[in-house]
Amino acid sequence: MDKPIRWVEHDPMEIIETVKVCMKEAVDKAKDRKCNVVAGLKAIGITNQRETTVMWSRSTGLPLYNAIVWMDVRTSPVCRRLESELSGGRTHFVETCGLPISTYFSALKLLWLMENVDAVKDAVRTGDALFGTIDTWLIWNLTGGVAGGQHVTDCSNASRTMLMNLKTLDWDKPTLDALGISAAILPKIISNSEKIGVVVNGFPLAGVPISGCLGDQHAAMLGQLCQKGEAKSTYGTGAFILLNTGEEPTESSHGLLSTIAYKLGPTAPTNYALEGSIAIAGAAVQWLRDSLGIIQTAAEIEKLAETVPDSGGIYFVPAFNGLFAPWWRDDARGICIGITRFTNKGHIARAVLESMCFQVNDVLSSMHKDAGDAGEVKSAEGEFLLRVDGGATVNNLLMQIQADLLGSPVVRPADIETTALGAAYAAGLAAGVWTKEQVFAGLHKENTTVFRPKLDEAHRKKRADSWYKAVSRSFDLADLSL
Repeated sequence: MDKPIRWVEHDPMEIIETVKVCMKEAVDKAKDRKCNVVAGLKAIGITNQRETTVMWSRSTGLPLYNAIVWMDVRTSPVCRRLESELSGGRTHFVETCGLPISTYFSALKLLWLMENVDAVKDAVRTGDALFGTIDTWLIWNLTGGVAGGQHVTDCSNASRTMLMNLKTLDWDKPTLDALGISAAILPKIISNSEKIGVVVNGFPLAGVPISGCLGDQHAAMLGQLCQKGEAKSTYGTGAFILLNTGEEPTESSHGLLSTIAYKLGPTAPTNYALEGSIAIAGAAVQWLRDSLGIIQTAAEIEKLAETVPDSGGIYFVPAFNGLFAPWWRDDARGICIGITRFTNKGHIARAVLESMCFQVNDVLSSMHKDAGDAGEVKSAEGEFLLRVDGGATVNNLLMQIQADLLGSPVVRPADIETTALGAAYAAGLAAGVWTKEQVFAGLHKENTTVFRPKLDEAHRKKRADSWYKAVSRSFDLADLSL
């Protein structure tokens, strides 16, 4: 099957082998530091890329097709078909799952596989098919695979499939019926913190229980210790902003998603969140490096962007595969406007960094409208604080631009890999290593770096208005590639 450029896939078997290598190297690195982690290891936590969809054989354990990645947009025709067939159109399932019909979510990828891959069709018909996101695929293999592996997913990952009822935390039967998906292929939904199974022989750390599992953005929220009214933004390939809304889901009327924040045990209360997902953030820096050759390493963008005092009127909208929240325009395409004879590489680099921050601002503006003042926690000084994490946050210029364009302080922890920390918190809770009270009291609280806004309000508003004008120019451009 020829695969168009806009298809994005992973090899599921390669992921398993990479996990084996990572587990071994993590243990080896600890030994090099004279830490005997194996002897004292109580539990393992898993965190993963969400929405990415895998179908495999129950009997052989082999994938039936490559994993379709969250940013893949091949399902656009499926989305358009459902929007026209279902009475509620694009928002038909929002009331139950909190999500619009979009290429982003697992259900659409599953439908595409069931309609287009013969091996998947046959396995579904014979009862040999299993579905899962990456967490499910990993856990099934780590706990035995065909020899009794656990076919489970946690509620945070399940909330991103478009198939789970946000209130019952179970697969929603009317949704399954409407889409023609059998519950028999779906994993059991569990909490984020409970004993799931034990790592089997053939993997490093055999015999250690797996006791925590969260989607990457939910793990980062836990790692940042976000409670009701507190928000975090993770900057990676994309950018993902979540605001903890407490124990009741909040429906968005401004283009955001209602989702799970975390559920720290089978009987623990469920915390919900509003989320804004941005498809292209750090990936735009990779594009500058790999496709244009403007920089040789991702780290070079900060120095290049600092060669100019501003972006020189350049606005870059990285709608490579459309725009996610709050716009939800899969017909948008990337644009760079405002170019003059005096534009140079520094301006382009700075505009790329600004594009990440403008997109985060768009999401946070929607969050402020949906949550209201009562739904957000302010500091003692009356300021809204944005917690940040992820690889791109090492870029000090990016963080200062974010604070300037947001008009609020940006708080970066000493350890920016809060996703892994959140998975560890969840696993440790289930294993009795610490209590929830200890975790949220700041068990591992470290020094933070705070970036405060320096831009005046009038200039900030003018920049935002110009950005909105640029975004509007990116719409309805999908047919340019034809």
